[in-house]
Amino acid sequence: MDNFQTVLRFFMNQKATIGYSFMALLTIGGERVFSMVSFQCPCNHDQNFAYGLTFLLGPAGVLLILGLFFSTRLWRLYTGCCLNPMKLCPRGNCFSSLRVFMNIFSGACVAPIMWLCVALLNGTFYECAVSGLDDNLVVDLFCKNKTLRCREELARVPCDRSKLTADERMELLLMFRAQSQILGWCIIIISAFVGLLGTCYTNCRSKVSYLQLTFWKRYVEKEKECFDTFAADYANKLAERNLHSFFGNNDPAPFPFPNHRAWEEISALHTFSRSEQYYSTLQRYVERTDRDFTPEKRPVLDVEHGIEMH
Repeated sequence: MDNFQTVLRFFMNQKATIGYSFMALLTIGGERVFSMVSFQCPCNHDQNFAYGLTFLLGPAGVLLILGLFFSTRLWRLYTGCCLNPMKLCPRGNCFSSLRVFMNIFSGACVAPIMWLCVALLNGTFYECAVSGLDDNLVVDLFCKNKTLRCREELARVPCDRSKLTADERMELLLMFRAQSQILGWCIIIISAFVGLLGTCYTNCRSKVSYLQLTFWKRYVEKEKECFDTFAADYANKLAERNLHSFFGNNDPAPFPFPNHRAWEEISALHTFSRSEQYYSTLQRYVERTDRDFTPEKRPVLDVEHGIEMH
């Protein structure tokens, strides 16, 4: 049992690394499926570039949108900001909001960058895209010291329909693949360097020590886990109370519930202060001595979702 707890604790501590590794495996598998099943280069000057670039950048764009769409921090930051713009600038500090959005965006960029790196290292999409370029400088670079047929058959090189000799076609394919892999490694190196610089800058500008920052991250994770569990249990109890009242045809029992303003306060963007040292907006709210326990006097109706809150 102790060994099981040790293994479980190890996986819980390394869940970020495991998550990124799993994402990398999915990216590699997805790229292989695209390359082998759905990708077929048209091999003509009019379509090669657009077709290859679509397969190279299209999935990256979709992964970026999905990363932003499933970001809880993004929706916590922007939900209701049109009606209350001050949510984006708590205490007049708009820089914190911009910094949080940059963190959200950089986190959402992990999967697209993985896709680009894997796709470029494979080289299939790049070969199709670059073979369809009509720019004279690019064509001169590829067909330098070659016959005029190279210019005419360049778009057919990724396919077997090229009229070039096998050696000429293989030479061009190796050139395309080498360029694609160099570009892929450049993206990997730049991403790693930017990530290192960003981490160094964040830690350098941190208002707390390394151990306190580690505790802060652990607390935020545990608070989210406990909130999800407690909210599900509390919602279940509220639903049971309402159903008992409805089917029993009697008045509902008193049920304590946070008011609308309390929800707004704990959903606000958290900014750390040395004078307060609260680790979340929830902690700041519950430790206040002037909390408002009175319920809302009028219902707050969300017309779009049909939700009435009291």
